[in-house]
Formats: sequence, C-alpha cells, structure tokens
Amino acid sequence: MSEPTAFVRPAEPADIPALCGLLQQLFSIEQDFTPDPAKQTAGLRLLLERPDRGTILVAQLAGGQVVGMVSAQLVISTAQGSPAAWIEDMVIDAQWRGTGLGKQLLNYALAWAKTQGATRAQLLVDMDNQPAIAYYDHLGWNATRLQARNIFI
Repeated sequence: MSEPTAFVRPAEPADIPALCGLLQQLFSIEQDFTPDPAKQTAGLRLLLERPDRGTILVAQLAGGQVVGMVSAQLVISTAQGSPAAWIEDMVIDAQWRGTGLGKQLLNYALAWAKTQGATRAQLLVDMDNQPAIAYYDHLGWNATRLQARNIFI
C-alpha cells in the first residue's frame, strides 16, 4: 500500500470516539490491558484537559478519517536532569499499518517532546508483540535493561 495522503494534528474532544476505536485495537493486542471505552474516554479527556502535561496526536486522512494516534506525556528524569517523554497509545488502524503513518506520528511526538525540553523518550512494548518490537527496533529505539512493574492503587 502506498503512503496515504494524511496529516498529523493535535487531537480534539470530537476525536474521542475514533481514538477509543483505535485503543480497542491496541488493547486487544496487549496482554496487560483490556478495552474499556468508558475508561479510555475518561483518560483521553484528562489528557486533553491538561495540555501542559502531554499531547495526543492523530493521523487524519485527507477525507477526515482518524486512522492513528500516539500520546506523549512529560515526566522529570533525575537521570537526565531534564524532562523526558513517556510515549503511549501508539496505534495505527490495522488497514493503514505499513504506510509510514506510524513513523510520521512518532516523529511529531518526539518533536513535541523536544519543544518541551525533553532529552529522552521512552515507551513500553508488549514482550510478546514481536511485530511491534521489530518495528521500534527498525526505527532506532533501543531496548533497555529495565523491566516494567505495575500496581493498581
């Protein structure tokens, strides 16, 4: 499939239903999460209401269809002595994968992070999602020796 005519822009509240659809695709792949439109809507709203903490970017086709998303949130890295970007929710609609939209979204997210003073970006990838691992390797993301731990509070 050739690269579609698309552009990247910040998400808006009207995009939430499309974003929930994309998150359903993503969370159906990842073992640690379950699609829950009410929770995803709440999380998306929280992030959209706090642009000082992060951004949600969407890939939109010329016809108006939102076919991809990524979010970037800031944390303070004591290791770097600067902000770092936490990249989440990177997903392209299954029909549009392999068209360059994911790379385009990630590049915009990294550019946003740099404008916020971030000197590092990090993301999590499901250890059993070999296509995603290969994709991030291909884009130059480095695996670390850190292992994520999670607890719900």
